[in-house]
Amino acid sequence: MGEVEPKLPGQSGTASFFKSLSFLKRKEKGVVFGAPLTEEGIAQIYQLIEYLHKNLRTEGLFRIPGNSNRQQILKDCLNSGTDLDVDSGEFHPNDVATILKVFLGELPEPLLTRRHYLAHLKIADLMLFDDKGNRTGAPDKERQIEALQLLFLLLPSPNRNLLKLLLDLLYQTAKKQDRNKMSAHNLALMFAPHIIWPKNVTANDLQEHIIKLTNGVTFMIKHSQKLFKAPPYIREYARVYVGGSRTPSSKDDLDLPSSRPEFPFLKSQKRSRLATSPSSSASQQDQTQQRTEQALRELFQHVHNMPDSTKKKKLLRQVRWLVSDPHIPSHVDCYSHDLRGTV
Repeated sequence: MGEVEPKLPGQSGTASFFKSLSFLKRKEKGVVFGAPLTEEGIAQIYQLIEYLHKNLRTEGLFRIPGNSNRQQILKDCLNSGTDLDVDSGEFHPNDVATILKVFLGELPEPLLTRRHYLAHLKIADLMLFDDKGNRTGAPDKERQIEALQLLFLLLPSPNRNLLKLLLDLLYQTAKKQDRNKMSAHNLALMFAPHIIWPKNVTANDLQEHIIKLTNGVTFMIKHSQKLFKAPPYIREYARVYVGGSRTPSSKDDLDLPSSRPEFPFLKSQKRSRLATSPSSSASQQDQTQQRTEQALRELFQHVHNMPDSTKKKKLLRQVRWLVSDPHIPSHVDCYSHDLRGTV
């Protein structure tokens, strides 16, 4: 306890990421626990995350439960909007860590959303292929990272913002595992039930996937510093076709512009000109593009198979501008015509 606050991930860490968002200054009163996730609720919970960043060396952080009486006081304060000084010494880091888990566990749906549950199971199955085209047992980390980047772009804004805060915290906690004894895998065991386990599956169904889900959260923690940037080809689009410059307008490449013209550089005749490395061979570019297109097709299919709803329509609009594929059903492959009018 009482250690110097570490430098957080990113250009100036999680704190700077959220200082740029006005909702941290709008701490409205109201129930936080058990309520749908809102930006105002995140502003309250951010106090806990900020405090935990100062106490990462606490042994058993997120594993040892702490004192239930102090935790109830802390929970009541957050729910009532009472001015709270977590640094007063009244609470132990284990109290604060437990309340953070309780908050996540009481959300009406998992932080990663029930709609994306099956997509996360498929991402965990993305494996490398050998020279003969046979599937190996080795995870294809590049494809998994890209698929998570795309999937996180589809999360509701409050979910995405809190997920970034949380994964940054867990990433920093794991870096101190020599002191707190909490590795990325140990942390995933603590948090997978709260952020990815669906609330509407049977125990048998969950048991079948529990190892895969835990490993998936472990992967997110270890690679969290890469997951909140759009894939390179989308960042290139944002810089060249929207900003008119190859210099990013901000340090955070996540927030893409709302107007979404066509991606001419995704057309087959122009793809090679946007290779990430000038020295890359044509075959490497083709393989990368094929993997990208496959990930996009899988992402589209996941959204397209959702039950009809307003949320599905919104997600389809977001996905369509990412996908350029002749295999998309004709009734949804009209996005390129619709988008011309949005430029």
